[in-house]
Amino acid sequence: MKLDGIHHVTCITGDAPANLRFYVGTMGLRLVKKSVNQDVPTIYHLFYADEEGGAGSDITFFEYPGAERGRAGAGMIHRITFRTGTDDSLDFWEQRLKSHGFDSVREDGRLRFEDPEGLNLELVVDTTDDEPLRALHPEIPEEHALMGFDGVRAYSSDISESKDLFEKTLNFDPDDEASWTVRGDTRGSFFAFDESPGRGLQGAGTVHHVAWACPMDVHEDWRERVLAAGMDVTPVIDRFYFKSIYFREPSGVLFEIATQGPGFAVDEPIETLGHDLSLPPDYRHLRAELEKRLTPLPDPRAEDLTR
Repeated sequence: MKLDGIHHVTCITGDAPANLRFYVGTMGLRLVKKSVNQDVPTIYHLFYADEEGGAGSDITFFEYPGAERGRAGAGMIHRITFRTGTDDSLDFWEQRLKSHGFDSVREDGRLRFEDPEGLNLELVVDTTDDEPLRALHPEIPEEHALMGFDGVRAYSSDISESKDLFEKTLNFDPDDEASWTVRGDTRGSFFAFDESPGRGLQGAGTVHHVAWACPMDVHEDWRERVLAAGMDVTPVIDRFYFKSIYFREPSGVLFEIATQGPGFAVDEPIETLGHDLSLPPDYRHLRAELEKRLTPLPDPRAEDLTR
């Protein structure tokens, strides 16, 4: 069995309106699902992705209003890498970020920058044959749009135990002593470690977890495989848009394995994804209360978000 690369990466924000303006207005992603954290339904879970909300393109955020900035440390992901088309695309993004007030650093074919809360992001030229997962944006030519995840980097003080999990249980292929790639039938992604700078602090601008994608019919098989490796793994949890299991790999990074379906169109048409608050069935009776408590958001289709 092989996982189909990254399904989604979930992060934390303290300011959902500014978060939406950056990822939709500046980065050109589409808000494909405006929902709630199913463990803490009084806060948002926002999903930004390609035009159809495909697995492999979703960067998602829990909003804890007013949360102070965190910092990445041991057992935490510290950088998220997206793919884009060409070196000309990197030129485009370097100029676009500057015009929106964001500094960037370009070296070794990579463009690094931070979102408004300090989350470390990176763009690289795509070298795979994976389907490009693009969103449409009036100011971003299609050939320069983001194309989905390439991988993530995390901090660890000791990768030896993680190495066995990646190579013997999760069937990742080693790139070197601290980096691995997993490639399934549809997509692939890398996971890499860097030396830990010390303890981290979860907060705004940090990554909560990374989810890996698998077909629906082998999800329970993956749970049994992880359990047999001695991991403390959750039961299968039905998230309505996909099913999930969670466990921490030995360095402490929270992993999820999520199914590739049924997808975000299960409760609203693709044409109107993200426009209204979507609630899984167990929370629909709370709609009136939640709509009063959740932070008001700008219209993701508003013209001013593209400026």
